Amino acid sequence: MNKIFKHIVCRNGIYANKIQRFIVDDERIQWNIDFDYKPPFYESEGLIGKPWADLASDDPNFKPQFNAIDGNVNRVSHTGDYKVVNNLPLNPFGRTGITGRGILGRYGPNHAADPIVSTWKRDRNNEIVKHEDGYPILRVLCIQRGDTKEIALPGGMVDPGEQVSVTLKREFIEEALNGKIQESELDDFFNKGDEVYKGYVDDPRNTDNAWMETVAVNFHDEDGTFLNKLKFEAGDDAIGIHWIEVSKDVKLYASHAKLIKATAALRKAHF
Repeated sequence: MNKIFKHIVCRNGIYANKIQRFIVDDERIQWNIDFDYKPPFYESEGLIGKPWADLASDDPNFKPQFNAIDGNVNRVSHTGDYKVVNNLPLNPFGRTGITGRGILGRYGPNHAADPIVSTWKRDRNNEIVKHEDGYPILRVLCIQRGDTKEIALPGGMVDPGEQVSVTLKREFIEEALNGKIQESELDDFFNKGDEVYKGYVDDPRNTDNAWMETVAVNFHDEDGTFLNKLKFEAGDDAIGIHWIEVSKDVKLYASHAKLIKATAALRKAHF
């Protein structure tokens, strides 16, 4: 199991600004630890009837095939097989303080893709700017989310039956270019990505029975010439565009800062 992310963000606190999670301390996260655990159940009414969402867990027609490709829905986890108890999957990283699927569409893994589009910070003479530690400074394109107002990578959910490579490009066009470009115009650039992470992500939407997983891929423009030609504009559920300078002080949505850290390591950049 890829354990880049420790199970922290999705424990304790108020879930979706609606319901208090049952408090789970660090020593009682794992399922094999005895615990008088009585978390509340929550399933958003906004999921009812949505074509991209599972049926309610108590619907007699809800008969998912977990740990498998279920029709056109991918219920396979990047972390390996997960346990299923009473026809509901268990979060492979342990307790979160809330059961049900919360505001996530699927029980089990909910697959996303995060494009990390980067280039070097340059001065007026077009020279790469280095930090005082001697490492070059990396710039990454981010968006501001409309729901939480936090800065995040321009990623999103993998549609049923969709290849991750398609999701990466589609989400970038929708959120960072407001759909005002043809996918073919990005083909060459998006064919040269480097995967920096694939697995579970510690996300505030996670529950005991539903969780986020992602594939994060870095698309790097070494000289900046390609990205300089693009006109960035927030679209879809994004409300702003931001170029961030990568460092340990960057604050991003969910676990996105750790994806950025992995990218900095790949590019041998300052962090």
